[in-house]
Amino acid sequence: QVQLVESGGGLVQAGGSLRLSCAASGRTFDSYAMGWFRQAPGKEREFVSRISRSGGITTYADSVKARFTISRDNAKNTVYLQMNGLKPEDTAIYYCAATSSVLAVTTSRSYAYWGQGTQVTVSS
Repeated sequence: QVQLVESGGGLVQAGGSLRLSCAASGRTFDSYAMGWFRQAPGKEREFVSRISRSGGITTYADSVKARFTISRDNAKNTVYLQMNGLKPEDTAIYYCAATSSVLAVTTSRSYAYWGQGTQVTVSS
């Protein structure tokens, strides 16, 4: 089992950058692939990005490709989401999640563990 705590959200102007962090408890962090999801008001939770257990394989939603970068530091039990070129439509609560699946899963139901979320607001 793993517990996840996100940080780094905030208010930023369009075109700005933020880096989200997700700290995981436990000694088996590198047993999990990690994902970032987001949920805007009135919308369903959507996939943003995923990184494999070793960090060697990354996947992105088309809407964030070339703007966001996911990475992980297994020595620090932390996964990051660097967000550049932020747009108002990126405004949402961002969640990190962990999955034991080795497949490049992008559906929220495939992730067993979730953080509490961090708010990202992008003003125009």
